[in-house]
Amino acid sequence: MKWWIRDNIGFQADMSHTFLYLLGYNAPEDRILKEDFQWEDREELERGLKFLTSKLRPWTIDFHVAQNDGTVFGSGSHDKTGRHCLPTDPNGRLDIAKDAGYWLRDENGNLTKAFNHICWDGCMFPNEVMHKQETWNSILKTMIDVRDLNGWSE
Repeated sequence: MKWWIRDNIGFQADMSHTFLYLLGYNAPEDRILKEDFQWEDREELERGLKFLTSKLRPWTIDFHVAQNDGTVFGSGSHDKTGRHCLPTDPNGRLDIAKDAGYWLRDENGNLTKAFNHICWDGCMFPNEVMHKQETWNSILKTMIDVRDLNGWSE
């Protein structure tokens, strides 16, 4: 990739939104997981995550750690966006710390440091949820888990 493209154009990866691409919610013809995918098939999910991240990681300049329950939410032109869940949601489908590693590490498992920071995307939660201390405790614990499992440090 030419340096001037990488320095000027990039992709904002959000674990919740990109997760739905695997399932083909917005483009069924481009789904990555098998049509008969079952949630218990972690091997198939990991295959899909590896494929997706290998294609998008080189363009990723900003990374949002998130949880998703495998459903969509939204309205208007954003009607099929990922339903963000709190990290402790029992319906969450991602192993957040492990699955973040597909974005943070290359195909050989090496930490890429391709972007300068990671963050939690809380834009999809109501204010009353964001005002609760337990919300922030679970988010911060999850971010520390991502950092510790994947060796992320500045």
